[in-house]
Amino acid sequence: MNRRVFARTVAATALAAVAPPLPAERPSAASGPVQASGTGEKLETSAAVSYPLSIMLWTIYKELPFEDRLAKVAEAGYRNVQLVGEYRNWTTAEFDRANEARKRLGIRFDATAGLRNGVANPAVRDAFLAELTEALVPMQTLGCPAMIVLAGNVVPGLSHQDQHESSIETLKAAAQRIEGKTIDGQPVRLLLECIHLEENPKYFLTSASEAIEIVRAVNHPQVQFLYDIYHEQMSFGDLTSKLDKHIDVIGLIHIADVPGRHQPGTGEINYANIYRKLQALKYQHNIAMEFYPAGDPIAILRRAKAEALSPD
Repeated sequence: MNRRVFARTVAATALAAVAPPLPAERPSAASGPVQASGTGEKLETSAAVSYPLSIMLWTIYKELPFEDRLAKVAEAGYRNVQLVGEYRNWTTAEFDRANEARKRLGIRFDATAGLRNGVANPAVRDAFLAELTEALVPMQTLGCPAMIVLAGNVVPGLSHQDQHESSIETLKAAAQRIEGKTIDGQPVRLLLECIHLEENPKYFLTSASEAIEIVRAVNHPQVQFLYDIYHEQMSFGDLTSKLDKHIDVIGLIHIADVPGRHQPGTGEINYANIYRKLQALKYQHNIAMEFYPAGDPIAILRRAKAEALSPD
């Protein structure tokens, strides 16, 4: 299951209820002002990269067994992987094999999606909270401390404000479920994400600004915003100003270019500028590659890593 299919599944459930050498992970970044393309803005880069890089596993080598896909991630030079509930029907033996592979390869599962219910429909709030509680068990088993949360579809008969308030109240209740919990030495976090309307015309939460407003209203350090650059460019653009204003509540960033959801450099987004901005802001959470590689995945992922760590 990929995230596009997963997002539609969440919405349907809610409605039913109602080889080159690799750079080091933390190299020094160039110092001094950098001119942002077409904006007149000058960005100051920081002394060193502080963010780890990850891969959303659904985007690559779907035909291979799970452990072999992890080996491909390691070959590309990454040590973090994000999931979409691939483990939902695993046996104990499959969990054991996955854990043996990740430990052998030095890989960490840093986030997952996989909850079928969304937060914007009050009718499925109890189901969402029960799912979250159940999900903490495989997350603990896999050492995965973060859950990506979706809103679900627009609910007929509910106003936009009702669904906005439902998102806040559901996340507040969820925050109580994870209060103080840790996995693999890291706080358990919930990461609220937007989806653009071309991917799902019925989806409720399409604006980063509204999602950030919801996260700020929840006001809990374990509830943060997943800033998907691809989705926001498709919906509203104005990408770096949101980083400037809201870096304190951004807990994960997803990367793909527009159009086509391919690697940076294939479309219109100036990712070098975004990476410089993140360095200047000393962003420290994960950045995950969530694109369809247009070409050899290993070579493209290696190049994407190099560009993210040294954008100049």
